[in-house]
Amino acid sequence: MRLADDEERQDVMGEMSSQQVADGNEQDEEDAMLLPELVAHLRANRGSLREEWASRIKEAHLLSAMTPQEVFSEVTSVYDNYVAVLETGSVDELRHYARDLSERIIPRGVETHEVIGIVLLLRDVLARSLFEKYRDDFAMLNRVLNAYEPAANRIANTVAGSFVEERERVIRQQQDSLRELSTPVLQVRERLLILPIIGMLDRERAHQLTDQLLRAIRAHRARVVVIDITGVPDVDESVADDLVKTVDASRLMGAGVIITGLSSEIAQTLVTIGVDLGKMNTVGDLQGGIEEAEHLLGFKVVRTDDADR
Repeated sequence: MRLADDEERQDVMGEMSSQQVADGNEQDEEDAMLLPELVAHLRANRGSLREEWASRIKEAHLLSAMTPQEVFSEVTSVYDNYVAVLETGSVDELRHYARDLSERIIPRGVETHEVIGIVLLLRDVLARSLFEKYRDDFAMLNRVLNAYEPAANRIANTVAGSFVEERERVIRQQQDSLRELSTPVLQVRERLLILPIIGMLDRERAHQLTDQLLRAIRAHRARVVVIDITGVPDVDESVADDLVKTVDASRLMGAGVIITGLSSEIAQTLVTIGVDLGKMNTVGDLQGGIEEAEHLLGFKVVRTDDADR
């Protein structure tokens, strides 16, 4: 008897759960049908809502690096993309626009918190507009907000995410440019390159250095490269191993490598990792390295007074 009661109770609970799911799905469909009405409202009030949003941005001192005309132009584009997402449910166009916008405003010094701030202000401006429209119908207001808020959150995440991604890309690009400036490959004469390295040398910089050097060897058809590490205070074993690989890769490209400015600490590290120092051409200083390179290239240094005789 108890088993039959339990089975009956489970059947009832199952029917209630199914009904709740059905009711929930029906409610979601009803909320989705409100979006066209919401879109129509936002388009009908486009001018006033844009102006209010632009005014709120100014009051919050956001996008101060841009002129009022530039701000209003971007406000118009963002607003129209915002409404389009509410209408279509697709964020592809908005994501594309957000990336383009980020490319334009990041060099102007616009920060991440400013972008997030203007999107949240737009959300607030539109929500206040809905409160005003449906203030006499609380039930309808609640349904409209239920339909609007998930879409608004998705839009905010899309814009903020696109800006952060673009900002990180710009930062990486700037870091790469700084690394190239800090490790210039110099051509001192035909077929002879010099790579002076200054500062700490980690694995990431060592890899970038190798790529840069190999490109320069190919571009200048270099036969000898002088790598001067006088300005490198120390390296760990992994970086020392990368330095050896740079020498080997340069040889494969047809260029011999001369290492100059080798400190006792770096020399000990090379010995520790078991480098065959017989395969490395090392010279005490940069001047000596250049002279050795010129000798390998077949150049002969002649003193001026000797040449006059």
